[in-house]
Amino acid sequence: MPETPVFSSAAVAAPHRLAAEAGQIVLAQGGNAIEAMVAMAATIAVVYPHMNGIGGDGFWLVCEPGGRVRGIEACGPAGSLATIKRYRDKEYDVLPSRGPDAAITVAGTIGGWRLALDLSRALGGKLPLETLLADAVRHAKEGCQVSPSEERYVPKELDTLHDAPNFAATYLDGGKPFKAGSIRRQPKLAATLEQLAHAGLDDFYRGDVGREIAADLERLGAPVTRADLKGYAAKERAPLSLKRRAATLYNFPPPTQGMSALMILGILDRLNVRAPESTAWYHALIEATKRAFTVRDRVVTDFDRLKADPASFLTPERLAREAAAIAMDRAGPFPSKKAGDGDTVWMGAIDSNGLAVSFIQSVYWEYGSGTVLPATGICWQNRGMSFSLDPSAANPLEPGRRPFHTLIPAIAAFDDGRVMPYGSMGGDGQPQFQAQIFSRYADYGMAPADAVDAPRLLFGRTWGAESLSVKVEDRFDPGCIAALRNMGHDIEEVGGSYMDSLGHAGMLIRHPRDGRIEAVHDPRSDGGAAGL
Repeated sequence: MPETPVFSSAAVAAPHRLAAEAGQIVLAQGGNAIEAMVAMAATIAVVYPHMNGIGGDGFWLVCEPGGRVRGIEACGPAGSLATIKRYRDKEYDVLPSRGPDAAITVAGTIGGWRLALDLSRALGGKLPLETLLADAVRHAKEGCQVSPSEERYVPKELDTLHDAPNFAATYLDGGKPFKAGSIRRQPKLAATLEQLAHAGLDDFYRGDVGREIAADLERLGAPVTRADLKGYAAKERAPLSLKRRAATLYNFPPPTQGMSALMILGILDRLNVRAPESTAWYHALIEATKRAFTVRDRVVTDFDRLKADPASFLTPERLAREAAAIAMDRAGPFPSKKAGDGDTVWMGAIDSNGLAVSFIQSVYWEYGSGTVLPATGICWQNRGMSFSLDPSAANPLEPGRRPFHTLIPAIAAFDDGRVMPYGSMGGDGQPQFQAQIFSRYADYGMAPADAVDAPRLLFGRTWGAESLSVKVEDRFDPGCIAALRNMGHDIEEVGGSYMDSLGHAGMLIRHPRDGRIEAVHDPRSDGGAAGL
């Protein structure tokens, strides 16, 4: 059933209830949307560890009350020891998914919190870091209930995950996954968060926490060094934008796939489908996704190594050409073989002054590399898996290079003054889920809760499934499924009405006339929206 939306003057949305509560508390204490998001990011790193953590990466879009949209890139590069030769000498044919050899890149998300709080202070934010991290510290120290999502999740390559250093001691109960509702404590992670709250977030890279991280990574044989940590800093990055109908859409530039999210919506607009939830609408979404992903797989790489301007694929001429290549009566081919798995959290916040945040944080696969650093309790990401051991590939492994990212926060600024942070988790699904919920709301006038609740589809691979089928939830109209199959689409019914694999999405909309905010998060997740 659709979640009951929140209507308020300041609001947050998150896939876990405790994260939403942390953001709501900060707003009630006079904090702004950025401060609320840091509190939410810290809390969800503790309570939703299969989806994200402080050993991962993050991306921010921030829309200031005056309308300026700013991006923060908080993704770490490959470590200085992460060379193709190193992995070939270890007889790897592909980069590993679990264990210390999978801990290939620097964790960037804490650097993103730091840069975001610098912006927050420039906009009047005043809450101390100890306040923002207080809930996260408490939940890690005193324990919190394991979520239903974590219990029902079946991670990929389960055996190697459970064998990763310190994973079992941290995330298993007697060798088996915790049951939902069980209390799990993470004292080492609590101590790390307390130290960061006391010493400052820079301590993660250049202080005592950074020293402990580096020592553990070295002992475990991971390719990230102390110098790599010391040299890291998050960057402000101008977002990509697309003017579409009565709104300007913002998304993140490379190394993320934000370009493909904007392309899908730009192409969909030019296909002029009149009826939502129709066979034509779903066909248009699938075919627009194929066109966008074909460009993405060829173009998106480290921002500093781009060979083409991403904005050049968002021009009216280019989008019209892509739309003209789509046949509206049959499925088209898809030559790309890129896999885009990923377990992630998307969260949003808007404060009473109109400051809006769209944020995403991840360790890539569920629990990342599975490697939990013994001194700090940090589970390290495996985002470096998206590199290739082929030096001629679009994203070859190379020290200092940023990996390809599926993570894409989104914001829409409507011509009438509405501001809408929105997004979803879900690897390759993220740009598709963004297109579905945005189009339902903005193009067809669906209520936010209904736009997020409605059944979704996913073209391509998802967790544990290598097929390039179109995956649909059970609530799809059987007649629509039959019609799509007749057009040549390989439709796979995934066997559930509200599936994690079809994303945890959310949106918040601030209305300019009265400052009222509508906020909703996905019934597929364990969270919701909260406001003042």
